[in-house]
Amino acid sequence: MLRPVELEAYGLLLRPWEETSGDLDAALRGLADPDFRRWNTAHAPEPDEAGVRAFLRRRRDGWGAGDLASFAVTEAGVVLGQAGIGMIDHAMRGARVSYWMLPEARGRGVASRALEAVTRWAFRDLGLHRLELGHAVGNEPSCGVARRCGYVLEGVLREAVVDLSGALRDVHLHSRLATDPRP
Repeated sequence: MLRPVELEAYGLLLRPWEETSGDLDAALRGLADPDFRRWNTAHAPEPDEAGVRAFLRRRRDGWGAGDLASFAVTEAGVVLGQAGIGMIDHAMRGARVSYWMLPEARGRGVASRALEAVTRWAFRDLGLHRLELGHAVGNEPSCGVARRCGYVLEGVLREAVVDLSGALRDVHLHSRLATDPRP
């Protein structure tokens, strides 16, 4: 079990998702965004009310299960996207990080700041040692976020995911260790 927390860092507040109209609207906009749909996998929720409610429920339940810590990334009270860690394996001291940003947050360093906040929290407070980050090959903005946050490109996972169109995609696998120098 993970205790839900808020993270304040780099001008952002990362807080657990809530089932409020503002969070529902932001999550719907994010899940329906063409760039999100282009780069995401077949596991992505449907961009409708039922899909968004399931998305928010899973985020809430993940804290209790201890396998997912998902944050609404906010600035001045406005939700700009999502950042978090999933597939948390406390025995192996590892997890997988993820993030997505709404169009108005892109190109402003929001994803990098949010990822760095989550990364530091995972190492410092959760005692994790290895964090992995995967993104579809060709998703250069995501690759840039990974590099700026000190995630090292380890290689390509060939045809590792199925995208929303049903096509197999290669994935860049990045990682960062607690012992790596901070960027």
